[in-house]
Amino acid sequence: MPADSRTAAASFGADAVSLDEQYIRNAIDLAREAGKRNEVPVGAVVVRDRSIITGATNRTVRDQDPTAHAELLAIREASSKLDRWRLDDCTLYVTLEPCAMCAGAIVLSRIKRVVFGAWDEKAGMAGSVGDLLRHPRLNHSPEVRAGVLATDCAALLEEFFKSQRVGPAVLSLPAEKGSGLK
Repeated sequence: MPADSRTAAASFGADAVSLDEQYIRNAIDLAREAGKRNEVPVGAVVVRDRSIITGATNRTVRDQDPTAHAELLAIREASSKLDRWRLDDCTLYVTLEPCAMCAGAIVLSRIKRVVFGAWDEKAGMAGSVGDLLRHPRLNHSPEVRAGVLATDCAALLEEFFKSQRVGPAVLSLPAEKGSGLK
């Protein structure tokens, strides 16, 4: 995790920090709803002038669409509501560090600022695996604030994946002789 994530709060005013936490909490509420629908619990909101324009959750299972990530859906809806593709006066709040696909959409939509909660050590492109959001050769680099309510966001994901691994089907497997299962 980049060093800037530890000191980012200091560079934003106290008002901005509390607003960032408020909007991440809105995204967490959306993520919880996604988890109840058996979707990976990721929530995203797009904010402009201190108002939420739109919010979205992952819908990859429901839509059977690998591109139906919360960030992409929120960006699409915000563009539609504002009737423009440039979101250069908007902030995207998301509970999980954006992947390469979502980071690409963020750059292309010219989102001014990205605030995320949990780090994604396997697919994150805002510092974990790579940093597409701040790549020096791209034509746009949003401000990034990382790790806002990271513990809460990570706990939501950890609980979801733990429940996916331990279910009735797994617990009811018969033990075979010599299998090591008891």
